[in-house]
Amino acid sequence: MYPIERQQKMIELLEEKGMMKLSALSKVLQVSMETVRRDVQTLVEQGAVTKFYGGIKLVKHDKAESLLATRLKENLSEKERIAQRCANFIEEGDSIFLDSGTTTFHIAKYIKHYKQLTVITNSLPIVLELINSELNVIIIGGKLRQSENSITAYDFLFNFERLNISKAFICTSGISVEKGLSDFNVEEVQTRRQIIHLAKKVFVAVDHSKFEKDVTVQICDIKEIDYIVTDHTLDAVYAKKYEKQGVQIITTV
Repeated sequence: MYPIERQQKMIELLEEKGMMKLSALSKVLQVSMETVRRDVQTLVEQGAVTKFYGGIKLVKHDKAESLLATRLKENLSEKERIAQRCANFIEEGDSIFLDSGTTTFHIAKYIKHYKQLTVITNSLPIVLELINSELNVIIIGGKLRQSENSITAYDFLFNFERLNISKAFICTSGISVEKGLSDFNVEEVQTRRQIIHLAKKVFVAVDHSKFEKDVTVQICDIKEIDYIVTDHTLDAVYAKKYEKQGVQIITTV
């Protein structure tokens, strides 16, 4: 089992049991205590778990991740306007990445008319949305995540380094100046980190409700992104904080 698989299994066990002793994790995962401690330290650094004497527990947040079907209906008009704003930055000849989030799903609806566009995605709903278009669609290979209808990729299954991505459109469950982007699922986070590292320009598509919120696992620092595309209701005070970090704020009208 690879480290990221063990770490995700740890998260799943903690979601079920609340907290666990390191010795119990070692037994369940059939690995040494040294291996468990390394994995735990990684999860602690990501902000996913916290340690107590001899064990770990999940970091609690106000709201857990909701299912995709539910989130597709949340702030729908705002997400559609954000998606349309994002689509305005896409040009013929681009090679873009569309993330598995709900706002990026709506971007797909506005780009089906292109002829010379490559779309790389880990989202099955986006694939289905584009299936009758003339776009070049590349699906990232990996493990199916049923709750999000997405593919979470592992390095040993998919060679990210061969992708040429001009623009990446990323979703996030939380965003703050201090902690950057964050999300609930370790495997989704790993995919997003890889894409952000590779992309020439990174756009974060996010509605105002996600600002100043930190959830389970950090995706990246705020300085690793180029643009935030959000709705016009974002507080101007927040906008200035992000612009001071070199991020351009783009709002809907």
